[in-house]
Amino acid sequence: MTDRRTPFRSPWLAPAAVAAAVAMGLIAQPLLASGEGSDLPDLTAEELVARVLEAEPQAMSGTVVHTARLGLPDLLFTEASGADPMSLLGGSSTLRLWTDGDERARVSLLGTMSEYSVVADGTDVWTYSSADDEVVRYTMSDADRARLEAMGEEGRAKALAERAELPTPQEAAADALAKVEEHSSVRVDSQVTVAGRDAYQLVVTPDTDGTLVDHVVLAVDGETMTPLRVQTWSTQDETAPAVEVSFTDVDFSAPAESVFEFSAPASATQRDVVVPIPAEGGEMPAEMPAHEGEHPEPTVHGTGWETVIELAGVDVAAMLAQDPTAMGGMPEDFTGSEEAEDLMEEFKPEHGAGGMDLDTGALFEQLTAEVPEGRLLSSTLLSVLITDDGRVLVGAVPAETLRAMA
Repeated sequence: MTDRRTPFRSPWLAPAAVAAAVAMGLIAQPLLASGEGSDLPDLTAEELVARVLEAEPQAMSGTVVHTARLGLPDLLFTEASGADPMSLLGGSSTLRLWTDGDERARVSLLGTMSEYSVVADGTDVWTYSSADDEVVRYTMSDADRARLEAMGEEGRAKALAERAELPTPQEAAADALAKVEEHSSVRVDSQVTVAGRDAYQLVVTPDTDGTLVDHVVLAVDGETMTPLRVQTWSTQDETAPAVEVSFTDVDFSAPAESVFEFSAPASATQRDVVVPIPAEGGEMPAEMPAHEGEHPEPTVHGTGWETVIELAGVDVAAMLAQDPTAMGGMPEDFTGSEEAEDLMEEFKPEHGAGGMDLDTGALFEQLTAEVPEGRLLSSTLLSVLITDDGRVLVGAVPAETLRAMA
């Protein structure tokens, strides 16, 4: 069975994307990463950021613990007790990671008696849920394969990376470090040990109090400059990070080739999804549906950490009925706000629910509260307002900000 859809949706859910996109920008400060008590040399924050950005991707394997304290209803997670990406929205989850540092990677989310795996092998991405006993193969057309081969190395790497974001410290840090703009201050904190390795720490702090993000702490391996831990702290809770993604053990030797060879269980059903890729320069391919006139372009309010994305013409009833046209035509990238996009995806389950028979209407009621303007979702890192007139406002801002804009 082949299913042709608008762009590939990461099989990992909101917390990973929240952590990956929380840092809108960095301004390096002339503080030193002290080498006292370790063999790590002193570095300024500017030097450390530069070295992380310039570091070559590493072949590696390890165990990652993903912990989310987003303040969402507990009922949502008691339903998702198995190995399901929805479990990443609350509590702690354990994942195993393998990568060759290039185009091949494997991540397995481990449950008590189940597993959810993503295997990326060049142009193909496979997912497998043992609870559903379903395999989904994300592939591309022959024309897109040819276009990808013709791309330069940088364009090819970008196109492939966008197809399978994984809930790892590297992904959680990549967006923050790639956006060096005047929206934050950065300082260096004391060195730490993460997964048995000496690491520098960068603390990124927004330059505004109009956001739910208080600060972000990145722990960076002193030898390879690989992010080993990312902690995103909310203004709503000073006791613990709202989202933490951290290695508990890591090995920088190359994994065995067999790790990346995906083999579908004989009993599993398989679904194929053809994934269009953007061309170099960011334009979407010709085979993408235009959806002209169906949904206006999103409106962007504010800048940096206070950015709010407004969408109009959203049919909430159709969305809850899982009608794909309800969200059709919305751009894949809400002007860089991947965390907003992926949290909205919770209202349009597309990847299954690990065998759970979720009532999307009941889930919507659980996640949102009634307000005069419509329905409001409040978490420790993101607010979403769905108005009665079919608009959606999303931002890493207090709920009162969205309500005032409505």
